[in-house]
This record gives sequence, structure tokens and C-alpha cells, in this order.
Amino acid sequence: MATVNKIVPCLWFDTEGEDAAKLYTSLFENSKINSVSYYSSAGPRPEGSVMTVEFELEGVPFTALNGGPEFTFSEAISFQVFCEDQAEVDHFWNGLLEGGGQESQCGWLRDRFGLSWQIVPKLFYELMADPDPAKVQRVMQAMFKMKKLDCAELQRAADAA
Repeated sequence: MATVNKIVPCLWFDTEGEDAAKLYTSLFENSKINSVSYYSSAGPRPEGSVMTVEFELEGVPFTALNGGPEFTFSEAISFQVFCEDQAEVDHFWNGLLEGGGQESQCGWLRDRFGLSWQIVPKLFYELMADPDPAKVQRVMQAMFKMKKLDCAELQRAADAA
């Protein structure tokens, strides 16, 4: 094991762990695949098929395990991606939806592997921290109408009087 972190998220896939790791590392800067291990003749999956992929996203270690179809992802676990601006929101939103992902509400999506992500611009948190409760309420109402979060629309809602 290449990592020395005490806690490393392990993502259970049927057979798509390497494809998922390749997608994720292509979208995030400072990311890489560290190692790939394969099932042996001892099984339980076919000999030579990918067993685990150790990878990093922005320096955070992950393991992708091709463990079979017994377990699938749910929205109970997800990853938040904090974005500097709309261009970065668009980059992650479009990249994670590529190949069959599904949009949800309020900045949430499921990628083609079933993993849930929330793509959030920094602006949203700045607007939500405003001391004016009416402004915060307008921003929340605008956000509830969105799938992908739109910085310009969030700002318009905040500025409306």
C-alpha cells in the first residue's frame, strides 16, 4: 500500500474501479493513479482482472475495489467539490456527468458509476454567510430551483430587493 494515511476511503465497484479512477484523476488537478493490483488464481474474481486501484485526488488517497455487484452507492455518501467560479463548476459538472451520469437538485449529481457528488461554488457559501437573513433566504430559494448551481443567478437572487 503506497499511502501512509490513517483513513482512506474505499469505493466499492462491480468491475469499473479502474475506469472510475481514470475519470476522477483526469478531472482533478494534482491527482494520479498510484497502483493497480489484480486478482490471482485464488479468486474470487477472474484471474488477472483488476482488484484494486489506489489513486489520489488533490492529494487525498482513495482505493477503488472491484468487489462485485453485491453493493452499490447511494446518496447517503457523497463528495463535495468546492469550486472557485462558474467555469470550475461547469468543468466538474460536465466531466462527472459524461458517459451517463444523472443530474439531481441543488448542485448534486450521480456519475455514471453511481457515486454522488455536490458541485458547489465558493460564492454560494459566501452568500449564505451574509448577515442579512432576507438575502440568505433569496439565495436558498434560488438554489432550490437549480440542478447545476449558477453563480450569476445566485448573485442576482442575493442582490434582488
